[in-house]
Amino acid sequence: MSESVSTTEKPSLGAKLAAEGFGTFLLVFGGVGTALFASNHFTDPGANSAVYVAVALAFGLTVLVGVYAFGPISGGHFNPAVTVGAAAAGRIPWRDVAPYIIAQVVGGVIASTALVLIGLFGPDKWLQTAQDAGFASNGWDSHSPGGFGMMSAIIIEVILTGIFVMVILGSTHATRGTANAGIAIGLTLTLIHLISIPVDNTSVNPARSIAAAIYGGGESLAQLWVFLVFPIVGALIVGYAYKALFDGTTKA
Repeated sequence: MSESVSTTEKPSLGAKLAAEGFGTFLLVFGGVGTALFASNHFTDPGANSAVYVAVALAFGLTVLVGVYAFGPISGGHFNPAVTVGAAAAGRIPWRDVAPYIIAQVVGGVIASTALVLIGLFGPDKWLQTAQDAGFASNGWDSHSPGGFGMMSAIIIEVILTGIFVMVILGSTHATRGTANAGIAIGLTLTLIHLISIPVDNTSVNPARSIAAAIYGGGESLAQLWVFLVFPIVGALIVGYAYKALFDGTTKA
């Protein structure tokens, strides 16, 4: 006879980290994988025929699925910027931030490594060509699909990460949230990619940026710092602002 489980029991930190790792794996494998396999932009340097809608939808769908699959366990962040923003808003304790980020980065790197292993058995020189083209890494100037500069990348990463965190905090609020939060979050990430793929290939997620850049070559790694720093900046601004602006209460 099985023992009854108390409704007050919460997932352990280990369970949360496993959920974050698997969720980030799903996001990188689905999103970056679509960018690599469904579009010749990243396998044919200089091509202008990237399947932007397919890539945008892939990132949005992976987050939507991940939120419903792993959100009840860990909150469904899959993104260091979201974790930092949630901590700034008081949604999770700061002591959990570093473990969450480590799990997310590990999950993302495992996913991009799996994509490399698939590429090893692909068409002749496919993997080398994909890596020479940056392996779907984020970047500016010559690494930007539209030729946008570094300041464009900085500004759009701050703004769009802030919007993403704002939607997440609002749709998952303990008392004002919605059961359809995963749909809102997934569609927001799709919109974000539709806006910013031409600018910098869209980060708003340092774990995604790390996962691609480690196989994208020296120039991708040299530009990585922008996609580590500025999504975090946008998330911090909105995390603190949301708590100050929208979490105030009053007696009825």
